[in-house]
Amino acid sequence: MHPADLVRDHTVYACVMGSRAFGLATDASDTDRRGVFLAPTPLFWRFEKPPTHVEGPGEERFSWELERFCELALRGNPNILECLHSPLVEQLTDTGRELLSLRGAFLSRRVHATFTGYALGQRRKLDADIRTTGAPRWKHAMHLLRLLTSARDLLRTGELHLDVGAERESLLAVKRGEIPWPEIESRMTRLAEETDEALLRTPLPEDPDRARVADFLYRVRRDSAQSQAHHERVEGVLRGDGVRQD
Repeated sequence: MHPADLVRDHTVYACVMGSRAFGLATDASDTDRRGVFLAPTPLFWRFEKPPTHVEGPGEERFSWELERFCELALRGNPNILECLHSPLVEQLTDTGRELLSLRGAFLSRRVHATFTGYALGQRRKLDADIRTTGAPRWKHAMHLLRLLTSARDLLRTGELHLDVGAERESLLAVKRGEIPWPEIESRMTRLAEETDEALLRTPLPEDPDRARVADFLYRVRRDSAQSQAHHERVEGVLRGDGVRQD
């Protein structure tokens, strides 16, 4: 089966991400689409396994196979967790609805390490830009502030919200280069400190609910196999397989 066919025929959840999901879109913003597909179970019985992810079809689209998506979410991957919480859902099956109902099972105190670790990597890139060109990439600075704010609030409340709300205009001012870099640095430092403080009192559990997610995966794999077996039996009857011809 071609990877594009997996996305086209077996997507269980699809959403819009990026600036549009964050409430930071402008007229020039792209539309970034992300999705999750469920590869039919019989495909895993071959030597060549289905792909863990697929780029496209079309521009600005990326999808993960369900199991890979869940693995990354259990690790607290920021991009994956944000994908699960997009307010802009474009496609949703029954399996996708159950996946979304598990959003809380993926959240744990691990998000402190993953979100701040990702933020630190982005900060290093900004510092490298300044050393090279004398100025940061303002768009990246904006998204780093957004990520740090999201991490702090997630740890404080136990809930992940993507839309920046009232912070929109101040963040867009950063993107336009209207805020002095020292002021942005100060905001980043303060947000990082507040995120560390939030970890001490967070309502999030120590670890994600891996058993609950594993049960979900087992059931959807089993149902996929049974569905395929039923489909093949029906096709056999329609072809007359096993029917005695006198």
